Amino acid sequence: MMNQLEDTEKKKKISINDILDKLGVVIALVVLIVVMAVLSPDFLTVKNVFNILQQIAQIGIISVGMTFVILLGGIDLSVGSIIAFTGLIMALCMKAGMSVGLAILVGIILGAAIGFLNGILISKVKLQPFIATLGTMTMARGLAYTITNGQPVYSFSAGFKSFAGFIGVVPIPAIIMAVIFALGYYVLKYTKFGRYMYAIGGNRVASKLSGINVDKYEMLVYTISGICCAIAAIILTARLDSAVPVAGDGNELDAIAAVAIGGTSMTGGEGGIVGTLIGALIMGVIANGMNLLDVQQGPQRFAKGAIIILAVGIDVIRKKRTSK
Repeated sequence: MMNQLEDTEKKKKISINDILDKLGVVIALVVLIVVMAVLSPDFLTVKNVFNILQQIAQIGIISVGMTFVILLGGIDLSVGSIIAFTGLIMALCMKAGMSVGLAILVGIILGAAIGFLNGILISKVKLQPFIATLGTMTMARGLAYTITNGQPVYSFSAGFKSFAGFIGVVPIPAIIMAVIFALGYYVLKYTKFGRYMYAIGGNRVASKLSGINVDKYEMLVYTISGICCAIAAIILTARLDSAVPVAGDGNELDAIAAVAIGGTSMTGGEGGIVGTLIGALIMGVIANGMNLLDVQQGPQRFAKGAIIILAVGIDVIRKKRTSK
């Protein structure tokens, strides 16, 4: 009886802490918006608000895949390189005369294949996620440079460039991002797949003993991450009207930062899509605000690193607090 009471109290404590953490992230976003609006009169204009949404679409989409990966207790360092490689392959396919739809399908299949390879290396070969995705990150980036000799591929059809266009004043990339976030939220909240993500991330051994095919879901999660990267590559390539081998460089850090800021535990089993969306918005507000204030790239990168350390540090402190 006492054990049941202790478990109930612990669950209540965790639930209250989760609410406070989410509220804290929302407050942080609001404070950032107010500060940036005071520092720059151009910040809260309608044009700039939609500009922020367009800018974060790419990171937001790959952050959805990264949320699944981190919930499972993993990490994916290959996302930036997958964006570069799939973007170049789609570009070369279109230049070879392939239709836009078919080229996009090839890119998505390729992204899924690289993600599936990550899953195989981690679940079957038993490589650590850091090592496996570090390897595929380097391989994909190397292939991106090799197939084009380091040269960009540019100038695409109007149909492809429309993926970076607008519907009225709303950027299409922001609409695509919203759809991806909605799908991610639904899967985690209302499906068996989502419940298994939390179970496996919370306790892998117990999940295996309860009959969950952990290896299968691990492969699926990394495949989803690869697909998200290919979708992000479509947006980036269409927006720039070019595909370059350096595309997506550093995007893995931005995605991890968005997920961590949003409250998803880096050890797995806790977090969600809504927090990731807020985290991506915070990253977008900071980057946009710094650009408006003419802050150089060096300080911006320093700020991103500090934010990651702060977010993970808060998660560690929170875990210690709830375990007492």
